Amino acid sequence: MESPAPRQAAAELRAAHDDRGLHARRRAAQGRPVVGYFGCDTPVELITAAGALPVRLAGRAGRDTSSARTYLDGAVDPQAVNILAAILTPQDHDPVLDMIVITHDCDASLQLFYTLRELRRIGAETFPPVHFVDLLHLPGEPTRRHNLGRIRRFADQLAAWRGRAIDAAELAEAVADHDAARAARTELRRRRADALSGSEALRWYAAATAMPARQYADTLTAALAGAAGDRPAGRPLFVSGSTHDTAEVYDVLEDDGWLVVGEDHDWGDGGDQPLVGVPTLEALTDHYTRAVLPTIARPPHRMARDFSEAVRGSGAQYVLTYCRQYDDAHRWGHPARAAAAGVPAALLREQPYSDIDLPQLSSQLLSQEARMTR
Repeated sequence: MESPAPRQAAAELRAAHDDRGLHARRRAAQGRPVVGYFGCDTPVELITAAGALPVRLAGRAGRDTSSARTYLDGAVDPQAVNILAAILTPQDHDPVLDMIVITHDCDASLQLFYTLRELRRIGAETFPPVHFVDLLHLPGEPTRRHNLGRIRRFADQLAAWRGRAIDAAELAEAVADHDAARAARTELRRRRADALSGSEALRWYAAATAMPARQYADTLTAALAGAAGDRPAGRPLFVSGSTHDTAEVYDVLEDDGWLVVGEDHDWGDGGDQPLVGVPTLEALTDHYTRAVLPTIARPPHRMARDFSEAVRGSGAQYVLTYCRQYDDAHRWGHPARAAAAGVPAALLREQPYSDIDLPQLSSQLLSQEARMTR
């Protein structure tokens, strides 16, 4: 496929973020299935090898979540509630799914799986089949053996679903395609701070989770070819804490004069991964056990080291730990992150999905800056 021109490529990446069902509809029109997944450690190569398009499930600002809150409400991240609403009552820009895959990358994903399983059991709602891929991220060979069994089982489930096993050639092509997407994504991380606003970078990142992998790699490479230029204006801010599956919070921040130059959540810079390389189930197991670590599985000493390096590398002069309502665990690591960063650092708790308390952010950061410069 011929690569698009840089401006066209950038528009295609934005479109994939803004309309997450865009490529799913194109695939469905070709008679090809779409699999929605929830969890940063989902082995997407197997979904692609099975002939389906993997689309990471995301929320949407302003969505009516009343039906989902009937079943899943209270002490659970509102992002998961928003995604449940998309599954139960999909709207125009939501992908129409043939299967749902959920991993155990956080408590909210587990609660979402249990809710869907119970709704299926009692027949209360209609939605595609749901599979749970329970990968662990503890050190040691027992964890690797457990995960290899789970990945083999998932490959068998996909084979039964489509009517035949995934062959070696299909897996090799899928691994090569997703590795190409990873390599392009790493280049985006390297170049973003000098060429893109944070909201534009997040849109380009998010497109990876809604487009075919090889097409994403080619489109992102083309877009980066036209991304040279001066650093965008704004107070350089590094974002940590809850994930951001849409760019609304970044838009609000940058409209207020901040510039998001980096983040450590897995929808952005924190989703950077090494290549898988070898197209085998064993290599996928090693990758998703050791190289793709959800936040809850990262050792504290590694988090502090990686955070310090990321803040320095981004050129950030301020840090934000953003905690969405009922996603408050990130606050416990905030003091260590703030100390490691060595710049003014704000902690915002109980934030609503896709919104932020700007006055509180400015008050914390600017008052700290005044104290640090005395």
